[in-house]
Amino acid sequence: MRYLVTGGAGFIGSNTVDELVRRGHSVVVLDDFSAGKEDNLAESRNKITLIKASITDIEAVRKAMHEAEYVLHLAARTSVPRSVKDPIDTNRINIEGTLNVLVAAKELKVKRVVFAASSAAYGETPTLPKVETMQPQPISPYGVTKYVGELYGQTFGRCYGLESVSLRYFNIFGPRQDPASPYSGVLAKFCTAFLEDTPPVVFGDGEQTRDFTYVDNAVQANLLACEAPNVARKVFNIGCGVRVSLNEVLRALTKITGKTLEAKYDPPRDGDIRDSQADISQAKEFLGYDPQIGFEEGLARTFEWYRESQTRTAAKAEKVTGEPNSARSN
Repeated sequence: MRYLVTGGAGFIGSNTVDELVRRGHSVVVLDDFSAGKEDNLAESRNKITLIKASITDIEAVRKAMHEAEYVLHLAARTSVPRSVKDPIDTNRINIEGTLNVLVAAKELKVKRVVFAASSAAYGETPTLPKVETMQPQPISPYGVTKYVGELYGQTFGRCYGLESVSLRYFNIFGPRQDPASPYSGVLAKFCTAFLEDTPPVVFGDGEQTRDFTYVDNAVQANLLACEAPNVARKVFNIGCGVRVSLNEVLRALTKITGKTLEAKYDPPRDGDIRDSQADISQAKEFLGYDPQIGFEEGLARTFEWYRESQTRTAAKAEKVTGEPNSARSN
């Protein structure tokens, strides 16, 4: 099978690419490296075709999609706070870019497009867990753009016969999530704080909850959604069905690391949702989705990856300068 993965050098994208390669598929990655990193593809780089371009360039999208049977459309501006700060840029990439992907897929007659949607589409609806039949009420420009992407996919199915499936991710975390960005996921930032012995920053009182979902579960869902029968134009929640508060995350990291850090509590951010939890019964029934890695195991794996990554970075710096990293920091 031949797959195109947009945003394939990103966090979820690169993990998906590695699994596709392990399964023996032909893979093309389209990424402009505005968020993704070529290092994320180190494991598969010699076995894939990599095209450096943006989804806002429809000719580049057509070139990358040539002969693809399935398209995993993961490229996006993925931050709620960034979308509040710059809604025009978020709209350009997440809506105009998605439209380019769908137009090219229609023209080139791909079998199916799997779209990385988001639980942000639900907004602040009080009912938990979130069920796909709920009316979306997004409270951030990011949530709006992701919901529009779903609607475009469904409309292309009705108008042109293009098959698409939308996966509403719930707080995906794991290896390769960039902790350096001001807009990165909270678990990436918490892991880094515990590694560096700095106070983790919590926006709000820490009792807000999330359905934290380890990246391997999302990868499983991505690949199942490509070939599952009778799912065209459907939307599925991809989570674990469990709520965890940010204060519980901090306690779990204390257990994993043996460190106790005093968190810094700042005011809540605009566009942030108070509580989130997925009902995953539809994904189980129609996709065969069955999350294998729970929160605590996923967090332990993630922290270990960041610890090893920090060690590798320090070793590289020492090799370049010829002096221990600890000596330079004094």
